[in-house]
Amino acid sequence: EIITPRKRSRAAAHSGARSLGPVFEEQPMNTLYPEESGEEKLTLGCRVRASPPATYRWKVNGTEIDLEGNGRYSLVGGNLVIKHPVRSRDPGSYQCLATNPIGTVISKEAFLRFGYLSQFPTEERDAMRVTEGMGVVLPCNPPPHYPGSSYRWFFNDIPNFLTPSNRLFISQVTGNLYIARTWVNDTGGHSCYLTSQIDYATTSVFSKPIPLASALLASDARQYSPNIKVKFPSEIYVLSGQMVNLECFALGNPEPTLQWRRLDGTMPFKASGTLTEPVLHLPDVQFEDEGTYECLAENSRGKDSVQGRIIVHAQPEWLRIISDEEADIGSDLEWSCAAAGKPRPACRWLRNGLPLTSKGRVEINNCALKILRLVLIDSGIYQCVAGNKHGTIYANAELKVQAFAPEFQSNPVRRLIPAARGGEVMIECRPRSAPKPTVFWSKGTELLSNNSRVSIALDGTLRVRNVSRSDEGRYTCFTENFLGKANSTGTVSIREATKITLAPANADVNLNENITLQCHASHDPTMDLTFTWSVDGSPIDFDRMGQHYRRAVREAIGDLTITHAELRHAGTYMCTAQTVVDSTSAHATLVVRGPPGPAGGVVVKKVNDSSVLLSWSRGSDNHSPIGSYNIQARALLSQEWRNVRTGGCWDLFPTGKGCDTNAILYLYCTSTPERLTPTVAPSSIAGGGGDRHEVAVTWTPVQREYQNGPGFGYVISLRRQGTEQWVTARVAGAESTQYVYRNDTIGPYTPFEVKVKPFNSEGQGPFSQVAIVHSAEEEPSVVPSRVSATSLSSTEMKLSWEAVEQVTRNGILLGYEIRYWRENDNEAAADRVRTLGLETTARVSGLRPHTLYHVEVRAYNSAGTGPPGPSTVITTKKAPPSQPPGKVSWKSIGSWIRIKWDHVKALENESAVAGYKVLYKSDDQSGIKLVETSKNSVQLPMAEDMSYLVEIRASGEGGDGTPTKVRISKHSGEGHPSGIEVKRSFGPPRQPFCWRTRV
Repeated sequence: EIITPRKRSRAAAHSGARSLGPVFEEQPMNTLYPEESGEEKLTLGCRVRASPPATYRWKVNGTEIDLEGNGRYSLVGGNLVIKHPVRSRDPGSYQCLATNPIGTVISKEAFLRFGYLSQFPTEERDAMRVTEGMGVVLPCNPPPHYPGSSYRWFFNDIPNFLTPSNRLFISQVTGNLYIARTWVNDTGGHSCYLTSQIDYATTSVFSKPIPLASALLASDARQYSPNIKVKFPSEIYVLSGQMVNLECFALGNPEPTLQWRRLDGTMPFKASGTLTEPVLHLPDVQFEDEGTYECLAENSRGKDSVQGRIIVHAQPEWLRIISDEEADIGSDLEWSCAAAGKPRPACRWLRNGLPLTSKGRVEINNCALKILRLVLIDSGIYQCVAGNKHGTIYANAELKVQAFAPEFQSNPVRRLIPAARGGEVMIECRPRSAPKPTVFWSKGTELLSNNSRVSIALDGTLRVRNVSRSDEGRYTCFTENFLGKANSTGTVSIREATKITLAPANADVNLNENITLQCHASHDPTMDLTFTWSVDGSPIDFDRMGQHYRRAVREAIGDLTITHAELRHAGTYMCTAQTVVDSTSAHATLVVRGPPGPAGGVVVKKVNDSSVLLSWSRGSDNHSPIGSYNIQARALLSQEWRNVRTGGCWDLFPTGKGCDTNAILYLYCTSTPERLTPTVAPSSIAGGGGDRHEVAVTWTPVQREYQNGPGFGYVISLRRQGTEQWVTARVAGAESTQYVYRNDTIGPYTPFEVKVKPFNSEGQGPFSQVAIVHSAEEEPSVVPSRVSATSLSSTEMKLSWEAVEQVTRNGILLGYEIRYWRENDNEAAADRVRTLGLETTARVSGLRPHTLYHVEVRAYNSAGTGPPGPSTVITTKKAPPSQPPGKVSWKSIGSWIRIKWDHVKALENESAVAGYKVLYKSDDQSGIKLVETSKNSVQLPMAEDMSYLVEIRASGEGGDGTPTKVRISKHSGEGHPSGIEVKRSFGPPRQPFCWRTRV
């Protein structure tokens, strides 16, 4: 596996028609070549994307192939063609190397292996004689072959193939035939039959028969204990995700029975179906399946066992990879990669396809690479290679060491910088330069230096505090490195400061009432003014909190209205008025008055025969004076709290007066409750579901305080709706909540009338109200019809179908299940998507471009999925254009700017370019605007001091392609495609600039 991300630094966004190191688009794959194939040529694929185009070389087993001096090898593009492949000289590990002036990249290893199947020897095989009732092993001795094959045995003649059973076993490891105990009917010839499937061809060979003779009659057969002949290794190594097949078979009379178990844990559920078979299948083995497994063979004469430990390993897998880097000359480079695997992968590094070692400026510590004081010749293609004994993976990245004089063409100093009087202004200076330049500033002809009001940051940004009219003027940023100099100038314009003219005032409000906090401000008329509010330092989200907060939207007014105030709305509110150059704030405290909070620290101070002395601490009054206390209590056997009242078992009331924090409670209860029949019926009678021919009934148990005696349980009565005869059952246990009635005559989704009553040792209580409960559902029998599919894009389709009835004799439909699979896949491999409800349209995404899919729709309910409707086929549209628009240029035309780019040409496997989408925004605006055009140019309005961040992408019926991102100002210029992730010298805009695909 090779992973090659493309992440460009800011310099890449503004360079010319840049060169590109080789990036793999196709790598050689492991190949199995049938020796009997009629093909005279074998091709190993290799293709890279590179500018200038790359040249190709190949290695086999680490040695470069002489493509000129060996006529058996030739190159077609980057593909290696081998004429007349031969098993004796061509198998091995092949790698492709691609080189252009940027560097060299080497592919992953691809292994070429030959598939073959030799014939069995023609010599007659020795006869075997065995005592009837004894076991025997007939060896297969298969001929040389590759890859693994399947084994069968036949008796005397084809097609009398033997069927494996408790008595017969054919090992798929050795091919041997094992007979636990022989019969007289086993006398005859037994032949091993070997089948190999290579590519799409199946080949079989079979051995000469092994004559088997019985020495005694059946009456003389003797019994003996098991003897395991087919054993698995004591240590079994397997890769995560693979299947393990452990074979175990014993000879014995009577025929031994087998039992598998795991000695150090629970047997994986996925193996539960094979625990008594000769082969234990463990599919998709994971690390939790590691452990010791035992096979036990047993009959009436004794037992035998074998044990082995499964040890799970894993191929390398990337946790962290390296990314393309553009670094300044003289700087340091640090790269690191990390891979998971078992055994733990080790890392090595390549530069331009050659091993890189720690020496001089290069430091390597396993998966970490550091190069000090970069020079131009350090540029090239680097590869981090991680591997263990199970495989090797490659991560590629290009290093470009840059050296050029400062220039401001792509990111000049802003031409007009507004600043508020009394505030501060920051002017960025971000030239494109390598190495980083020295920066200094001037105002007019005056050279600026750091003082109490003026400072220059390390990144070159000029900061002026407490701005006044005298600070207006032209500011120039001068930059210099050892390769040259450059400067750029902008003008600071002073604007009036923003001021709060009516600040919010402290206020009180009662619970659930409304209140308005006022906030007015004055500002420079040339600027836009916005208001924001926060409470206790947290910004108010008016979209999410609109139920209680409303903000006035009027010029110079930003009042906040709080509706239906709650206790949680109390706090300190801050109003902020802001323009693009400054902001000012004012705050006020809001008090919300409401009912008192709970008392705290309730303590039993004294308990007498007939009274209790309680004390408690005063709770929060929520700004409302406390007038009295309400006391609640509950019985020990109840979970429900009630206001203290006279009656029943309880007689509690406070004797204190007013708001005293002590109260005396009187309690009168009988010490031994009288036993009675239940008086309360169960509640919430419901049910449904369960298995076929069943009615499941559920209820909420009667609380313990209402059970009135021991021996508690429930009587369930039910009958088919519309019939007279009730069926009654008793369920013991006070906590019982369910009863299942089964009768084979019950149809699916049949309504039953159900009622439940309690009983105890004293008798029965009242019935609950009658509830309607349905029997278990069965899978729907109805079929959706008129299924149609429409391709929306290269990865999405829309489906529609005729609805079916929601309520059927089999149950209530929950929705529809869509199954879809590619043309060459089996239906069993279909992906599935379920809808909820009775919608008869759906969109399915995540499809492959330009691929034919089979689609079918089924109804489903709680019991499962019904039969499919008529299937249909659909082919997704071709992929959208992958190339971004290139050679972007722009030119100022009055108050407009004209942007042009090269037409994008779609590849053969891509949808045609139907037009272009241009998204743009200015630095001073958060909104994004979209222009769609069929031409390769567009005109946008642009003021003198504005700049735009622009995205241009081709679009077609398959969707939208890869964008080109450029920053555009009034100056004429040129930009270039930069992919999706871009680092630029101008930094990010104040608001995120996002692309959202519209369907």
